Amino acid sequence: MSAMVKAEGVHKRFGRLEVLKGISLEVQPGEVMCILGPSGSGKTTFIRCVNHLEKIDGGRLWVDGELVGYRQVADKLYELPNAEVCRKRAEIGMVFQRFNLFGHMTALENVVEAPIRVKRVPRDEAVQQAKELLARVGLAEKIDSYPAQLSGGQQQRVAIARALAMQPKLMLFDEPTSALDPELVGDVLDAMRQLAKEGMTMVVVTHEIGFAREVGDTVVFMDGGVVVESGDPREVLSSPKHERTRSFLSKVL
Repeated sequence: MSAMVKAEGVHKRFGRLEVLKGISLEVQPGEVMCILGPSGSGKTTFIRCVNHLEKIDGGRLWVDGELVGYRQVADKLYELPNAEVCRKRAEIGMVFQRFNLFGHMTALENVVEAPIRVKRVPRDEAVQQAKELLARVGLAEKIDSYPAQLSGGQQQRVAIARALAMQPKLMLFDEPTSALDPELVGDVLDAMRQLAKEGMTMVVVTHEIGFAREVGDTVVFMDGGVVVESGDPREVLSSPKHERTRSFLSKVL
């Protein structure tokens, strides 16, 4: 299987509410997929399923050719032990709407924590890598700053560096700029643009239409728990085929 992410008929329920109603899509290695859609359309739930923060209720989901959260024997699925789920999750970076940094740790300490604790990287090596990553997202001068001393955009870039420190094969972004003041959005998007140029496979839930048009290889429009439309960003964003897509874009553009 060549796809980095492959979903086949993915369903997810919360009680009686069916949030995902049969999502099927593929993300190729090195591809940037941008997922658009109104609140409640299932975008965040889907990417949380990709790294098994949510368990799917139907269908199949693979990352890099391996089933997410399960192993299959004949036609039966068996849930993986938590330790195995966590090991596989460590290969997937995720950046949330909220930065979730440790407030009592400096930027550098936030970035080195997981490699040291989870991957057992020697501290000297982890510190060197963290400094390089913070420089890569434009924060070389902020390594000793605490989250409270950083702007929202700077905190989000620390969160990106922290995710990259685990050397992930895939990066998931859940509306990474939605909690930021408008003037802080650009720096975060610039860091993401650079990742895309470097060939990182990315799935980005976003309302930043300009970013989706410029950086995305594929745009997916979701509504009501289904994929309404997907394709080349220039085609989907400029000449959407479905009325629901047209209505959404007319409100956000």
